[in-house]
Amino acid sequence: MTQHEERQAAVRAVLAGALAEGRTALTAPEGKAVTDAYGIPTPAEGLADTADAAVALADRIGFPVAMKIVSPDILHKTDAGGVRVGLTSCAEVRGAFTAIVSNAKAYAPDARVLGVQVQQMVPAGTEVLVGTVTDPTFGKVVAFGLGGVLVEVLKDVTFRLAPASRDDALSMLDGIRAAEILRGVRGGTGVDRDALADVVVRVSELAADFPEIAEVDLNPVFSSADGAMAADVRILLSTEVPAERRRYSREEMLASMRRLMQPRSVTVIGASNEQGKIGNSVMRNLIDGGFPGEIHPVNPKADDILGRKAYKSVMDVPGEPDVAVFAIPAKFVAAALEEIGRKGIPNAVLIPSGFAETGEHELQAEIVAIAERYGVRLLGPNIYGYYSTWQDLCATFCTPYDVKGGVALTSQSGGIGMAILGFARTTRTGVSAIVGLGNKSDLDEDDLLTWFGEDPNTDCIAMHLEDLKDGRAFVEAARATVPKKPVVVLKAGRTAAGARAAGSHTGALAGDDAVYDDVLRQAGVIRAPGLSEMLEYARALPVLPAPQGDNVVIITGAGGSGVLLSDAIVDNGLSLMEIPPDLDASFKAFIPPFGAAGNPIDITGGEPPSTYEATIRLGMEDPRIHALVLGYWHTIVTPPMVFAELAARVVAEFRERGVEKPVVASLAGDVEVEEACQYLFERGVVAYPYTTEKPVAVLGAKYRWARAAGLLGGGR
Repeated sequence: MTQHEERQAAVRAVLAGALAEGRTALTAPEGKAVTDAYGIPTPAEGLADTADAAVALADRIGFPVAMKIVSPDILHKTDAGGVRVGLTSCAEVRGAFTAIVSNAKAYAPDARVLGVQVQQMVPAGTEVLVGTVTDPTFGKVVAFGLGGVLVEVLKDVTFRLAPASRDDALSMLDGIRAAEILRGVRGGTGVDRDALADVVVRVSELAADFPEIAEVDLNPVFSSADGAMAADVRILLSTEVPAERRRYSREEMLASMRRLMQPRSVTVIGASNEQGKIGNSVMRNLIDGGFPGEIHPVNPKADDILGRKAYKSVMDVPGEPDVAVFAIPAKFVAAALEEIGRKGIPNAVLIPSGFAETGEHELQAEIVAIAERYGVRLLGPNIYGYYSTWQDLCATFCTPYDVKGGVALTSQSGGIGMAILGFARTTRTGVSAIVGLGNKSDLDEDDLLTWFGEDPNTDCIAMHLEDLKDGRAFVEAARATVPKKPVVVLKAGRTAAGARAAGSHTGALAGDDAVYDDVLRQAGVIRAPGLSEMLEYARALPVLPAPQGDNVVIITGAGGSGVLLSDAIVDNGLSLMEIPPDLDASFKAFIPPFGAAGNPIDITGGEPPSTYEATIRLGMEDPRIHALVLGYWHTIVTPPMVFAELAARVVAEFRERGVEKPVVASLAGDVEVEEACQYLFERGVVAYPYTTEKPVAVLGAKYRWARAAGLLGGGR
C-alpha cells in the first residue's frame, strides 16, 4: 500500500465510524486523526475524561495548554463556555476541567460529553483561516483568508478549486486584501509562505479525496516565520451524493456543435403560413436570411409553407437534417423528439417555453431522457433560437441579424439576447454567432466555449449566465480557450444567495458570488460587472492588439481628463509608466511651456493637430511605452474628425511597420465626437465619447486577458 493509500485508509476509517453513528461532524480527536494522516500541522493533544487525567496530560504536553469540550452534539465550543486557554499550572487545569464540563451540561443538558481535549498552546502568529466547502456549482473549493474574529468582520477570503496546486496556494496568499500583513508590516517579520501554502494544498487534497467531507474549517491557523499550525479543526460530513451529470468528450462536443453551427439541412417542426406564429417567423428568417442549405418545414396540416414543400412528419423529411428547430407547444415536444431521435437528427433547438422555468420539471426531465436515449443534443428549451452569421443562418423568431464578425455572444435570457442584438446593430458590431441557452437542459456554456474556442470565425466570446450546471466543466473549457481568445462573462445574481446557515466559518463565507468571482478569475475569464461592460468588452477586445508590457502612458489635451484617466488606470489595475528623463525631454519638445510632461502628458487644449500627432507618434515609437490612453478635448483648433483621422493614420502607419500597441481614447466635446469615436473604432483605436472610464476599463480587460493567456507576467 502506498503512503497516499495508507493515509486515505486511515481517514476513511474515521469517517466511516462517524457516519455509522449518524453524525455529521467529527469530534476534535477524530479531527486530529484526520489532519495527522494528511500531514496538516496541529498541536500535541489528548482526551481526558477526568480532572486527574487532564492534569497528567497537561504535565506531559508541557504548559501552557488549552482545554476544549469534546462532544459530538456541541459544534460551537466557545458559545457553550467549553474553551479555556493559557493554562499554566496543574491547579488551573483541574479547575478548568470542572468548569468546562459544568458549562457544557448547562448549555446542552442532553449533549453527550466524551471528555475534555487538552492541547498544546500554539505559538503566537498571524491568525488565518484555511478551509474547504462543497460548492453546488464547482464542487470542492478551498478557502484562505484572515482568521480568528477578523474573518467574520472583514470577510477577506479567497477561493480556488480543490485540489489546489502550490502556485494556486501562493496566489491565494497574495489574493486577499490584507496580503501585506503576511509579508510583514512596520518592521514585522513575514510568515513562512511555503509552510502556509503547504497547509492550503494538503487541506484541499483532503477535501478532494473524500466526497463525504462537506466542509473543513481550520480557524485559526497561527502562521509565523517559523511555520504554520492549526489551533482548531472542524470537519463536517454529508451523506448526500451529487447526481452524476452526463459528460461528453471534447470530440463529441465538437462533432455535434459543428452540425449545429454549420448545418447543411434544417427542419422546422411546427412551421406555419400564419403570420404572428413562431413557426412562421422562424421560416421567414431562415429563408430571408439567405440560408443556402435545405429548409424542410414540418406541419401535418399543410402541403406548402412559404413556397417550400411541407411534410406531415419529420420521418418524411428527405436526407439527414443536421438541426430540428421546434416551434410547437411544450406538451407536444416529447412525442416529436422521439421522431427526431428515430430519424437520427443530432440537434434539437427547443424554442417553446413551459418547462422547468414554469415548474414543469418532470416534463423537462422527460425530454432530456428521450434525447439521451437517442444521442440528440438539446439547445434550450425556452429560448429565442440562435444565429450563425457566417452560415447565413437565422434560426430564431426574433429580428434577423447578418453582420458578420468575430464576436460570439450567448445569453441565458431571451431579453438579454435581444439587448445583445440591439447593441450589435447600433454599434455595427460584427458577430459570428448569437445563441440562446434558456433552461440549459443539455447544451450549455462549456459546449459553446469548446466550439467557439476552435471556430476560426470567432475572436472573442461573451456570455451572459445566471448559473452554471457544471462549473468544473466550464473551467476546463475556459482554460483551453483563454490562451487563444478572450472569454468575457456577465454572471447575474451577485447577491449573497449562498449566505445560508452554515456549520463553519468557511461555509458561511462561501457565498455563491464569492466563489464564482475567484474561480472565474482562476480560469482566466474576464468578468464584466454589468451588461453594458460585457457588450463593450466583446466589441472592443478583438480590436485591440495584445500589450507587450505594463507601461501605460496618457496623452491628453485636458488636465481634468488626465486626472480622471489616471484614476481609471488605478481602478483597473494598470500601471502608469514612470517617464524616464530622456523620454520626458522628448515629449517636452512638442508641448507648450505651460503644458506638462510626466504622466499624464498634458499638451493643453489649444494645441494644433501637429502637437497631437507628434506626441502620439512618439508614444507609438518608443518601445518602452506599451499602451496609450488618449484624452481629446473638442476645440475649433483641432476638430474631432481631424483628431480622429490623424490618430488613426499614425496607428495604422506603425501597424504597417510591425509596431502594434493597444490605443484607447476618451473624447470630450460636442456631438461631433460621436462620429469621431466610430471612425476611430473602425480603425483599431477603441474610442468613447463623454467618458473617461470606459476606454480604460476596456484596456484593463485586455490586460487581464493577456496575463491569463500567458502573454504577460503575473499569471492568472
